[in-house]
Amino acid sequence: MKAVKYTSYGSPEVLQLVECEKPVPTDNEILIRIHATTVTATETTFRKGEPYFSRLFTGLTKPRLTTLGEELSGVVEAIGRDVTRFKVGDEIFGTAGPKFGANAEYLTSPEDGVLAIKPSNLDHEEAAASVDGFLTALPFLRDTGNIQKGLKVLIYGASGSIGATAVQVANYYGTEVTAVCSSANVEWVKALGAKHVIDYTKQDFNKTGETYDIVFDAVGKISFSQSKKSLTPKGIFLEAGFSMGFLIQALLTSMGSGKKARTAATGLRKPKERTKDLELLKELLESGQIKPVVDRTYPLDQIADAHRYVELGHKKGNVAIAILGKA
Repeated sequence: MKAVKYTSYGSPEVLQLVECEKPVPTDNEILIRIHATTVTATETTFRKGEPYFSRLFTGLTKPRLTTLGEELSGVVEAIGRDVTRFKVGDEIFGTAGPKFGANAEYLTSPEDGVLAIKPSNLDHEEAAASVDGFLTALPFLRDTGNIQKGLKVLIYGASGSIGATAVQVANYYGTEVTAVCSSANVEWVKALGAKHVIDYTKQDFNKTGETYDIVFDAVGKISFSQSKKSLTPKGIFLEAGFSMGFLIQALLTSMGSGKKARTAATGLRKPKERTKDLELLKELLESGQIKPVVDRTYPLDQIADAHRYVELGHKKGNVAIAILGKA
């Protein structure tokens, strides 16, 4: 089978399409013939090994894992003898798990992995591209932000994969959504459900005089200190990025009763919790309450180009990789 591997940190050129042995599922595993996967900003960070503190998790001098690709959509090709949750021929979508590896033609996964039956109204590229944004935005807003109907919510970076989903999740919960994005995406973000849109190239949301119950930075570009005056007295600033400075702020604000800075390790939640949310995503996608957003689709042998595009920082939603060709 073909798979993308990398053995050193660096530019997209470190990604190599190689021939590997096709995996065989163990008793409690399924073999997935992957039809589509994605490239996210997280994966470009892993590939580069930057910022350097990220290497505490990915490997100090070289990558601990040699494969990338977390989101996937495909078909169950074989099952282990103890598997009862899925059957051969099932179309499924979800995540590859903590070892990644979805940038390949085949992948084995435990049957209790973060997987569900693919939404019937989506193609594989759309299904794969819907996973990461929702499994990040939902727990941030619902669990960490305690989102509720009637609150005022601001989403910064509203056109990215997490931000575009966050706008839709916040709208689903009946909040008044203000989105922050660039000029080119204003009308598009309104169509996702934002009631108000601020073009950051023309206006600073901190200077509008408005305050919000939740400010969610979906791209790691602003700070709690910058946003503090735009929060209500008990408002919450949510940060999808990661830095030691922010963790200190989160710790300090947790001790008081006023404005708070919080983050969430959404990828480290228990598989059962994430699978439950994935099944909710399936329902919302099939009912049209959440819409997948695919900016561009690349074939597997052009994955380096996909990484280059993601690194530009201008993508709308997600970037898909069609492994079997566009459905």
